Amino acid sequence: MLITLVVANQKGGVGKTTTALNLAASLSAASRKVLLIDLDSQGNSTTGTGEEKDKSEHSLIDVMVSSEYSLERIIEPTKYKFDLIPASADLISAEIELSSLPNPTTILKNKLKDLGEGYDYVVIDCPPSLGMLSVSALRAASKVLIPLQCEYYSLEGLAAMNKTIKEINDATGENIVINGILRTMYDSRIRLSREVSKELEEHFSEQLCDTVIPRNVKLAEAPSFGMPALYYEPDAKGTLAYLALAGEIINKFETSVVTI
Repeated sequence: MLITLVVANQKGGVGKTTTALNLAASLSAASRKVLLIDLDSQGNSTTGTGEEKDKSEHSLIDVMVSSEYSLERIIEPTKYKFDLIPASADLISAEIELSSLPNPTTILKNKLKDLGEGYDYVVIDCPPSLGMLSVSALRAASKVLIPLQCEYYSLEGLAAMNKTIKEINDATGENIVINGILRTMYDSRIRLSREVSKELEEHFSEQLCDTVIPRNVKLAEAPSFGMPALYYEPDAKGTLAYLALAGEIINKFETSVVTI
């Protein structure tokens, strides 16, 4: 069954795009059929695959505002065994484009239903803000993964995400929950990192991923070459961590799939 895995955090700079991109590559390396959707107008997940923004005739917004277009129309294969719906500049105007439509934040969810059994995972890279696109992704999610750095403000960001999800659930009747919290850019030499990690273990033990993503220069370098880390430096610590995360997600989520 299709698992729509939404990678979200209202705070920027926490490794959200790095996680979406490398998780898509790692899941596909585990023989899963994966579609990566770049919902961030900055398009970093798109360029991280070596693809260009805005090169296609139609965009995700075109598909969302037109009942005639399906997601298949804008899916592009990548060199890395997973498919991509690239970002486009018109994602910036999504609020305006979608606001006149009935139930705009359910459109993506309904479009994903039409994909059928073509994919095992849809990984969605959300923008670092709470707008119509992020709400659309969360409403489409069967699983929500929150990447965060082990620093003080990340705990505030996690509290904000919990509050946001509760507000969406109250307003829409959805039952969105945070299924995974991922520690990223972790450096065990830093005392604050260790302390925040311990706080997460104490208060979010059920949601906290066992896998920890270390601070790793190869993860930072790979996107500038248009590659997921798995194809840039397969033996790097960061690469191996995302492969481990893919295994953890498969073991945890594929036994308890919630369909959309």
